[in-house]
Amino acid sequence: MADTDITLDARGLSRAYRRGSEEILALDGVTLSIKRGEFVSFMGPSGSGKTTLVNLLGCLDNPSAGELHLAGKKIFGEGKRLSERELTVVRREVFGYIFQNFYLVPSLTVRENVAVPLAFYRKPGAEAEVDRLLKLLGIEHRANHLPREISGGEMQRVAIARALVNRPEILLADEPTGNLDSRRSTEIGEVLQELNRSSGLTIVMVTHDPGLAKLGGRHIEMRDGRAYEG
Repeated sequence: MADTDITLDARGLSRAYRRGSEEILALDGVTLSIKRGEFVSFMGPSGSGKTTLVNLLGCLDNPSAGELHLAGKKIFGEGKRLSERELTVVRREVFGYIFQNFYLVPSLTVRENVAVPLAFYRKPGAEAEVDRLLKLLGIEHRANHLPREISGGEMQRVAIARALVNRPEILLADEPTGNLDSRRSTEIGEVLQELNRSSGLTIVMVTHDPGLAKLGGRHIEMRDGRAYEG
């Protein structure tokens, strides 16, 4: 691909689902590029296709049509594409994922939850990242606490640290503040903004919150499965 700064390149991505005899077109021919270091926010009403699109961009789902390229390599599309094993490697090594629900292991401490991905794959120096991230995100004093002993905002910070422990190239955040009050939502948004500014981390975020979306440098509106920018 000519532009080496482009991290994700979607070309005519569509996703259809069947509901009984009815076909639902959740995503309708979306074409867009995301450059390395961008902070992109997707907004739109429920059912507009934003989560479907982000799941495709993050290789968590397969498109019904169209192509997805990651740093110039075809991930999905006609002809040669990645195998399921290769997709697993991409998900593990390239992406970090944050969801609306924190998905912390109740029986593990904060530090142990952050370290969970290291049981499956670790980049050199990743173990030192655990304590560095706890400090960076302001939860080092909670390191030995269980999830039930900390606040919702702190749990989301743990989830962010866990997503970052293997130093991903791209962070995907699907409604990362959906279960938080306005004050804690602002705190988490500012954490993501600072991560983007300080480390150049590429962030792709889905949100219903206009204030949170403004923290990103680029906003894309989703309506009826299509993407509108500007």
